[in-house]
Amino acid sequence: MADHTTDEQQVNKKNRRHPGLRHWQGIALILVLYDMVAVNLAYFLALWFRFDCQFSRIGRRFLDAWFAFVPFYTVFCLAAFWALRMYNRMWRYASYAELVGVIRSSVLTAVFHTAAITLLFRRMPISYYIMGPLIQFVLVLGVRFSYRFLILMRERRKREDVSRVMLIGAGSAGRLILQDLQHATEVKDKVVCIIDDEPNKWGRVMDGVPIVGGRDSILENVQKYRIRKIFMAIPSATAQQRRDILNICKETDCELKVLPGLYQLVTGEVTASRMKNVSVEDLLGREPINTDMKEVFEFLNGKRVLVTGGGGSIGSELCRQIAAHGPEQLIIFDVYENSAYDIQNELRDKYPSLNLEMQIGSVRDSRRLYQLFSEFRPQIVYHAAAHKHVPLMEDSPCEAIKNNAIGTYKTAYAAMIHGCERFVLISTDKAVNPTNVMGASKRLCEMIIQSFDAKIKAGHPEELPQLFTHTGTENADKDGSGQVFENICTEFVAVRFGNVLGSNGSVVPLFKKMIENGGPVKVTHPDIIRYFMTIPEAVSLVLLAGTYAKGGEIFVLDMGSPVKIDTLARNLIRLSGFKPDVDIKIEYTGLRPGEKLYEEKLMAEEGLQRTENALIHIGKPVAFDVDRFLEQLKELMLAAYNNRRDIRDRIAEVVTTYHPADNGQ
Repeated sequence: MADHTTDEQQVNKKNRRHPGLRHWQGIALILVLYDMVAVNLAYFLALWFRFDCQFSRIGRRFLDAWFAFVPFYTVFCLAAFWALRMYNRMWRYASYAELVGVIRSSVLTAVFHTAAITLLFRRMPISYYIMGPLIQFVLVLGVRFSYRFLILMRERRKREDVSRVMLIGAGSAGRLILQDLQHATEVKDKVVCIIDDEPNKWGRVMDGVPIVGGRDSILENVQKYRIRKIFMAIPSATAQQRRDILNICKETDCELKVLPGLYQLVTGEVTASRMKNVSVEDLLGREPINTDMKEVFEFLNGKRVLVTGGGGSIGSELCRQIAAHGPEQLIIFDVYENSAYDIQNELRDKYPSLNLEMQIGSVRDSRRLYQLFSEFRPQIVYHAAAHKHVPLMEDSPCEAIKNNAIGTYKTAYAAMIHGCERFVLISTDKAVNPTNVMGASKRLCEMIIQSFDAKIKAGHPEELPQLFTHTGTENADKDGSGQVFENICTEFVAVRFGNVLGSNGSVVPLFKKMIENGGPVKVTHPDIIRYFMTIPEAVSLVLLAGTYAKGGEIFVLDMGSPVKIDTLARNLIRLSGFKPDVDIKIEYTGLRPGEKLYEEKLMAEEGLQRTENALIHIGKPVAFDVDRFLEQLKELMLAAYNNRRDIRDRIAEVVTTYHPADNGQ
């Protein structure tokens, strides 16, 4: 059927679909009508001013010339303004570009007016040629920029509950953040003062905002200007400088945000939306560990690398850093398909040329492990698969032994049999004098690694038993020729570190969630302390262990001073803009099962040996009877798979430093 709609109906239809277009057309029409009056009024006023603002003194010949030239000049001005896009600009955001446009249009029309009226009609007074363009410029520019001014005033009135912001940093990043906040309509933040440590900037003004002093005046000016938020925009600051400034800021009740890094200034990504909440990592009591990743690159480049537990917090970061170092193949092995799927998609997007294999399975399953190692023949193994939550393992101790200890043994055995070059175990400071099952299971893992190293160095790897849990089903995995034990050269090491900030289930995200929910923040004990490190630091240490390894070592990170959990909780509350015990309450719930007040990095019997990195040490292994340990491990495995209730007593017989915590301490 033919479409009988008229052009007018189609336009109306289009306008109904696009109300923004209708609004723009309305503004453009108003500006056209205004300009028709303004451009001619400007030259009339020039005549009026020339004759002392007395209309009767203006010569008739000048008025006739002006009046006769009005139609010509009006048409030319509107055409010129249209050609210079004076009617489709966003005047609510008028700035330098719009100013230049008005100047160009004023110069063009002034030249035309001077030439045309003189040639076509008559010569006018000199002041007419000078004052006319100036008045026209003011009238044309004024109405357009006044529109922007009115819009800003209206939006400012809407933002009565504006948050008063102190900006730290009067450099390039600070200026960009300031301009972004001034132009943003969707935020309710207003910068009212700026802090900068350069004295020559003090007392000056940046985009209308005063620079009031250096870091020493932060607390004073927070009170003076009634600050509610502090934005730190110094991307080039060192970790120590950032920490010093943040330590001052956290004494206020203000919400803190920081610009994450210098790269954002380089890439032009400096906006208020790019500011991030201050994290407790910014307040660690030491400089971040900077590792020489060149060694790691040389070690991993062109190698087949397996990461067990590759979907977890540590495992996934291991995969990210390994993928960046050019491995021949990266094999990720995890029992949890959801987390494995996430890291698989991330790596495929970021490294499309990476030879990535994602395999699902459990480290408890010897047959699956043998199949995995037989198919991919990894040269380096990072063993991150483990149950790690202390309270949960206290409730399910047999599962901790099955997964952590026996799973480690089976993975290590499969690695040894299939010619793996390096095997790196992820351990924890909870393995030192453990007071919980999880820590004891990780100490068992360390002892397993030391046992493998001892047997290989002694030339008797065949004395390491295969630990099968289902008789008659897995013997086919073993090559009965006896040749599997020839030329065994696998190096086994462990890496021990403290709590990892930001890992799944760690204390910091848990506290943040409690704060978001309005509290209370639950701390187990007011005196409990822990060592902390970031995930990238932990992973860098693990990767370095692979390069430094000679076999049998336990690598330990110097994590600086321990952090009091109560202090950490209070700092997080302050960094979120609240007052501890006023806005957000802190509750002490008592130590959880298996939890102890203090974590240790080494057992008393162990000594420290330095490595090439001053912050990475090697703990001297504690001697134990390897043969007796292997026999005890077999018995412990059977007890765990039989879910024996006396499993803790059996663990204590093997791990002599294990002493279950008295939760009443």
